[in-house]
Amino acid sequence: MIKHSVKCIVLFVFLCLSINLVEAQKKPAKKRTVQKRTNTTKTTRGRTKAKITPTAQIDSVSAVVAVPPPAPRVDSLPVPQIKKSLRPDEAVETKDIRDRTPLAYEHIRVDDAVYRHKIWREIDTREKMNLPFRYSANENNGNQRFISILMKSIQDSAVTVFDAIDDRFTTPLTIAQVAEKISGGIEIVDIYDSTGAKVGTKEVVREVNLDSFYKFRIKEEVIFDKESSRLFWRILGIAPLKRVITSTGIDLGDTELFWVYYPDMRPIFAKYEVYNGKNYGARMSWEELFESRMFSGRIIKSTLDNPFDLPIKQQKGFQENGVFQLLEGERIKEKVFNYEQDLWSY
Repeated sequence: MIKHSVKCIVLFVFLCLSINLVEAQKKPAKKRTVQKRTNTTKTTRGRTKAKITPTAQIDSVSAVVAVPPPAPRVDSLPVPQIKKSLRPDEAVETKDIRDRTPLAYEHIRVDDAVYRHKIWREIDTREKMNLPFRYSANENNGNQRFISILMKSIQDSAVTVFDAIDDRFTTPLTIAQVAEKISGGIEIVDIYDSTGAKVGTKEVVREVNLDSFYKFRIKEEVIFDKESSRLFWRILGIAPLKRVITSTGIDLGDTELFWVYYPDMRPIFAKYEVYNGKNYGARMSWEELFESRMFSGRIIKSTLDNPFDLPIKQQKGFQENGVFQLLEGERIKEKVFNYEQDLWSY
């Protein structure tokens, strides 16, 4: 009986000690968790207070207001939008004209080309023979101006355009770059209120008048083929000209805007007819006009007797005299003609 009571007392003491130890271990843990929570709340409050301040809001608003509006983009060419006729606008069927393709060039061997020279010409569409270049009627395939046909083919990505830094077709241009060259870029226009007072300025894209492109430059090569005993004229490139005046008022004269490779344009030119008020039976295509050489152009440069590769107007003795420049071009034309005629014997 005594032993049993001693055991109970020892067990009770052991349980009390164990309970005290457990409570002693739990109390500091609770204090630590409370301290951590209080610290985290303090830091978050401090961070939010540091970030959300009225000065920061004012700076962000001023930053948004300070951003200037984007400048207008010049990424499309001034191609007139022509509505197509919903009924046949012609009494004859012209489907064959739209499906027309040019004939391939006759192959010329290098060994047979005994005479080769490059010639540059300038076509002025104000001349009577070149008036078809300015025909401005609208048809289902678009405006019929030559410059409109050229721009439409560029806008449709049907031909590659090359920069006018040289005439050897070395640097391709994008449509946006061509559009910027044609329009002349962006100009600053003043803004006025209802009272006539100036209130600011804005940037606008310059308007383009298609009739202002009335000069074109072509690069061609004249070749005499001894195998067929013929003199061939092969056009290599076409470039529209534009009179450029700098912001300082300096007149740079007629400047080439870009070059297009003529053999790439032949399938496109074959689908457009040339206006001819004298022909009542049929009209030729633009490809036939160039191949038949039914245009007038004065020679401005050639590789004949030109070791320094200079245009005629920059050669010695021709700088200040336009009449002498025209006579020199005619002399080059006559020299090519006489070379072919002298080969024949009668």
